Amino acid sequence: MIMSIPCEIQKQESCIRLYGVSAFAAMLAMKRGLNQELAAIAGLLHNYYFYKTGIDDFPGISSSEAVRPLLRDMNILSEKEQTTILRAIFYQGDRSGIHGPYEEIVKDAGLLQGYFQNTGRSAAPQDSARLRKVLHELTIPIIDLPGEEYSPGGVEDRQDMDRRSKLADIAETLAGLNIAGVPGDRRYREICKYWPGPAVYQELQNGWCAAFVYYCCWQAGFQLPIRYPNGIYRLAGVGAWLEWAQLSETGFLYHDEHDGFAPRRGDIVIYDKLLSNDPHDHIGIVLACDEKEITVAEGNRDNRNYSSVVNRDRGRCILGYIRIDNNYAFHFSGEYSPIL
Repeated sequence: MIMSIPCEIQKQESCIRLYGVSAFAAMLAMKRGLNQELAAIAGLLHNYYFYKTGIDDFPGISSSEAVRPLLRDMNILSEKEQTTILRAIFYQGDRSGIHGPYEEIVKDAGLLQGYFQNTGRSAAPQDSARLRKVLHELTIPIIDLPGEEYSPGGVEDRQDMDRRSKLADIAETLAGLNIAGVPGDRRYREICKYWPGPAVYQELQNGWCAAFVYYCCWQAGFQLPIRYPNGIYRLAGVGAWLEWAQLSETGFLYHDEHDGFAPRRGDIVIYDKLLSNDPHDHIGIVLACDEKEITVAEGNRDNRNYSSVVNRDRGRCILGYIRIDNNYAFHFSGEYSPIL
């Protein structure tokens, strides 16, 4: 993970952060009578996704998903131990409530590492209160706690923003570039950057239509973690988009001519048995629609491993359409139960 970082300064900073959080997590586990090894592992891997991809959005959610197969394939941890570590990573940034003991350890360890590395850094009010509490627990005198000034930065105004139109514009441009699904094409590497793994280019080759949609959504402002919590699939697969669109908190799946629905530019189309005998086997972004055809931007057109704009029969092999609300913002308030 760290050795793959090209910049030596960033590599050093990463070591300081990860090993620091791991050490503080182990110390807190000892203090609280918990398993030091599990706490140390969770601390070491807490920001795994960022250090593999450089993407710092959804650090807990995406890191837990990226770490999940690694822990599973090690075959040295029980399912209970894996779940403990994954939940600790998942909830690291959630200040909305109190979670399990290991989740709270990783939250506290992250604050301690940041505080002792840079004692002049300001903290958010909710973090300042937590930091005071853990310092008191460790009987460390609070001599110069950082100022409690905090600004979350500008909040993007999503009102009146036609992100679906932007999604279509981005997809149309990228599809028209005839991106080849090979590592030598830097545009394909850019699409794949969200998916950590040593064999990601080979795994997605001839099967990157959903990864193309995911990338376009991110560029348009529809930001999602790599896997919706508790979902069966990652969003690099068509099944995950179908699953996500039917959640009670989304309800974005529509069917042509049902209740007056008609496809529009910026919708996402899910095909059914278009290129194989498998259900939901292809996906793309709608650019235009008439009575007989839809024009679609697709990655991996017809499983031929290149992007393209294509016209398809509106009445053939279409399972449904996803119309994302322009004001949609990811939020998960459920209980995370990792699928091992």
